[in-house]
Amino acid sequence: MAKVVSPKAAALSLTEFWSPRVIGEVDESYVKVAKVQGSLAWHAHEHEDELFFVLKGRLRIELEQGAVELGEGEMVVIPKGVRHNPVAEEECLLLLVERKETRHTGDAVTEKTRSLAEQLRPL
Repeated sequence: MAKVVSPKAAALSLTEFWSPRVIGEVDESYVKVAKVQGSLAWHAHEHEDELFFVLKGRLRIELEQGAVELGEGEMVVIPKGVRHNPVAEEECLLLLVERKETRHTGDAVTEKTRSLAEQLRPL
């Protein structure tokens, strides 16, 4: 039986910033939600694209050649190998689609980095 999920409600239930949680799977990708505020970390995913969809709020993704600004209902795909840093001036809710092997903060490890086991914890 297919499971119906509200990504926005799932993201609202999160209590930690920058700690994505898996809410579904599509083939070789995870669908995740996150509650974010502040800056994550400059990083890149060498072999994986990353999709950001804003459920609520605003998100700026800093890139070496500039930045992209996303509002509610907007999305962007950051191509593999592109260094980026997500930033939310105020609380922002995100839906993310990433291949299962994508590391949370790519080639960077910080205090905000979450393991896949942490991301797979129940909501």
